This record gives sequence, C-alpha cells and structure tokens, in this order.
Amino acid sequence: MNLTIIDIARHRNGICGAPFTVVLFQDLGPEGSRKVAVLFEDDGHCAVFDLQKLAQGDIVFGSNSWRGDHYEQPLREAIRIASTRAGRTEP
Repeated sequence: MNLTIIDIARHRNGICGAPFTVVLFQDLGPEGSRKVAVLFEDDGHCAVFDLQKLAQGDIVFGSNSWRGDHYEQPLREAIRIASTRAGRTEP
C-alpha cells in the first residue's frame, strides 16, 4: 500500500473512553485521496474516511467507506514508528 503519512495524533478520549489514534494520510493508490483514519487499540478497529467527502458532510456507507482492514497494518506500523521516534511505546 502506497501511503504518505501527514500527521498522527493520539487521543485519550476523556477519562473513561477508549483511547484512539488519528492518522491523516495521502493515499497514493488507485483510489487515491487524502484520508483520515481512526484506530483504536484493538486490532480490527480501524475506520478510514476520505477527508474531502467528510468536509462535504458525506458519511454514507458505500460512498465514504474504505476497507479499514486494508489500511490497518501500514497505519499501525506508521504509528509505531512515530511513537518510537517520540520516545513512547504504543500498543
């Protein structure tokens, strides 16, 4: 998968919510666009959206829904690398 990571941010989700990480990236593949992913700590919990469609209010399944399972591994690897560089350990 050909992705360019733009930014990564960790969110603790209040005091009792499940923490998550947000990744802003450019998808350079055939369906390329700028996308945002939300990844929770557990494997298989990855949501990916096209940023421009979100800005237009499009959250419809089938229109702005992407295979999180296809993006998850490279995104988690990018999170791991960024966390290591920042001196943190991430799940």
